Amino acid sequence: QVQLVESGGGLVQPGGSLRLSCAASRSIFSLNGMGWYRQAPGKQRDLVARITSGGSTNYVDSVKGRFTISRDNAKNTVYLQMNSLKPEDTAVYYCNARTYNGLVYRDYWGQGTQVTVSS
Repeated sequence: QVQLVESGGGLVQPGGSLRLSCAASRSIFSLNGMGWYRQAPGKQRDLVARITSGGSTNYVDSVKGRFTISRDNAKNTVYLQMNSLKPEDTAVYYCNARTYNGLVYRDYWGQGTQVTVSS
């Protein structure tokens, strides 16, 4: 089991910045990776960025150069720094953690945090 607690969402003007945090209930080294997904109204939940247990990162093309995923191992926390925000970034952002027991992958989700980009 993994519990995830997110924080850091809010309302920001276009061009502004926000940092999301996701605290995990266990060592992030024990996880197969963590990531951030987002879901806009009426749309499916899509990957934004992921970081593996080895520290490799990947991003969806629409956020490359603007968003950065990072982690603090001592705090079991993953961050998403979002710069140059656009209205189309508006969504509920969900933290994800994945475990793998050698046979089965399992996903865990945070409660979601609203990000609204609007003037």
